[in-house]
Amino acid sequence: MTEAAASQLALRTQLFRFVLTGGLSAIVDYGLLVALMALGLDYIPAKVLSFIAGTTTAYLINRRWTFVSDGSRRKFAAVMGLYAVTFVVQVGIFAVLYPWLVSVGLDTPMLPAGLVAAMHWAQFLGFVVAQGTATAVNFIVQRTVIFKP
Repeated sequence: MTEAAASQLALRTQLFRFVLTGGLSAIVDYGLLVALMALGLDYIPAKVLSFIAGTTTAYLINRRWTFVSDGSRRKFAAVMGLYAVTFVVQVGIFAVLYPWLVSVGLDTPMLPAGLVAAMHWAQFLGFVVAQGTATAVNFIVQRTVIFKP
């Protein structure tokens, strides 16, 4: 599909693809966050590394499938600039929420003992709020500015 054809994709189609891609990218991001923290990495460096992995996954899939773009240098630079802003927003929200959620007693395991016992409510809730905010900003800017029809 050409870029002209992509501009014909309905908002609903793009939003569906973006959310699906975001779900996969969130699994990469959150899975790595939990694993790195379980290995003893502090929450901010763990979130930085998981963010990079998740957003790289999102960019590669969204560029080709959601927005059907040629991946020009200009668009790549624009997306990287957006991701830099999103990085500050997402990691900033997580860095503020996570310690607060721990302080109010939500650093309890989400599931019984086992491989995923390292998953805690504070991680999960902080991640969901930060990821949700970043996802909304990313879709709006990518659809209306970077990959606009």
